[in-house]
Amino acid sequence: MQEGLDRFRALGLGPGLAAVRIVVRTKDVGFLKGILEGHEGLAVVFAESGGDLVLACAEGREEELRSLAVDLATELGGILT
Repeated sequence: MQEGLDRFRALGLGPGLAAVRIVVRTKDVGFLKGILEGHEGLAVVFAESGGDLVLACAEGREEELRSLAVDLATELGGILT
């Protein structure tokens, strides 16, 4: 868990933000980004490499983002870490 937090900080994101890490197939990244865009302002996507993604949102919307991430991971055969 600490490694994920360190990676998150390395992105230059500070206090007041929450993050969810999800790994999906590279070909599914565009679909995932499209779904997030449909949830206007919910989160931004940072790509670690290929389908290794960090989804960042305001702390107050973390539950909403986590719920969507669980649904996306289930639908796309992804992994939440």
